[in-house]
Amino acid sequence: MGNKTNLSFWQMWNLSFGFFGVQIAYALQSANISRIFATLGADPHQLSFFWILPPLMGMLVQPLIGKWSDRTWCRMGRRKPYLLAGAIVAVLVMILLPNAGSLNLSTSYMLLGLNSAMWFGLFSLIFLDTSINVAMQPFKMMVGDMVNEEQKAKAYSIQSFLCNAGSLFGYLFPIFFTWIGIANQAPEGQVPPSVITSFYVGAAILIVCVLYTFLKVKEMPPAEYAEFHGIDPAKTENAKSEGLFKLLAKAPRTFWTVGLVQFFCWAAFLYMWTYSNGTLAFNCWGGVTDTASADYQAAGNWVGVVFAVQAVGSIIWATVLPKFKNIKTAYVVSLLIGALGFVSLFFIHDKFLACAAYFLIGTAWAAMLALPFTLLTNALEGNPHMGSYLGLFNCTICLPQIVAAATGGLVLKALGGSQPAMLVTAGVFLVLGALCVRFIDTKQK
Repeated sequence: MGNKTNLSFWQMWNLSFGFFGVQIAYALQSANISRIFATLGADPHQLSFFWILPPLMGMLVQPLIGKWSDRTWCRMGRRKPYLLAGAIVAVLVMILLPNAGSLNLSTSYMLLGLNSAMWFGLFSLIFLDTSINVAMQPFKMMVGDMVNEEQKAKAYSIQSFLCNAGSLFGYLFPIFFTWIGIANQAPEGQVPPSVITSFYVGAAILIVCVLYTFLKVKEMPPAEYAEFHGIDPAKTENAKSEGLFKLLAKAPRTFWTVGLVQFFCWAAFLYMWTYSNGTLAFNCWGGVTDTASADYQAAGNWVGVVFAVQAVGSIIWATVLPKFKNIKTAYVVSLLIGALGFVSLFFIHDKFLACAAYFLIGTAWAAMLALPFTLLTNALEGNPHMGSYLGLFNCTICLPQIVAAATGGLVLKALGGSQPAMLVTAGVFLVLGALCVRFIDTKQK
């Protein structure tokens, strides 16, 4: 085993600083996609279908990024070329997506029930989420590549902090720009200027943050990497020939048991991202359903606020998680508190009380960000295919979102069209996830 020198705080900070900008983009997407497509004319029963695209692209892209970057050794680095390419494309699409309703496309043209503006937004969303996934995954891999076991928990905690800080900015941008005087309403079928400005500013911050990490971080060359990780270079060469399906067949049991919990958790949060706007508009703004109304757009801004409160709850709870002696107990408690938050939203009709519910939901989010990767990386210690396995593990995040999005319209119909009831369903999913924690195998393979 090579000499695994410690990194300074700022070296670990630089490794993940670009994640701050990427997470702003992801938060803007999460908080505003339902609002944008509803504004463009999507029926509430269609909204979940738009949410199939982000996890689908993640499921397709992240395993490939992991596999390709495991094999990439060039002058720019191993993981850095991918994060830079993803960031550049994401910036371009963030400028285009919120303008879907403002490009003078004929809204009378319909195909498969979607007008031309929605089709433009749909393809923009595909490219946006693909590029975000390309830019996001390398940050997780670089920590695994360049940080020793002693400091890895601290490095991932720094990354988690930057992740949630980026979420706060992204969630609050629309209400902030409305507060300083940028219009929060637009003609029917167009996205409000406050949202468009949020995407523009988010795009600028994204590229600056990623360039900072790109320029500040120097990745290890192959020989140094092999020495650092105590890997036989010849073994590393032979490992390059293994395909993703072969690696999947060799995955430790922890991969699958944590994935079972992931299924219920990420399905729950897909419902939160999809139906929070409609839930708050209906419960806290007097049953409003008109997407062009000032009340509906005000509810859309408030979604950013409650999501920001969720991020704060996540940051606070992340400091509590290490105090649990048993990681599985921490997982169960976190998910059950989050479930309570989801269910309570059905009964809440005050926007400030809704903040308390989302604060509770943040406990589940904190656990979902930290505990699955802790469990998996412990099981994969010393494995030369870390990037590939992290990419494959992303499928346990993406697949449940695809299933939830594909069936969301049917579930909504079965619940009488009640979007608040969809968040109760999300709470039930978290309870099921908590029950499945008992099956997780914490032993290394």
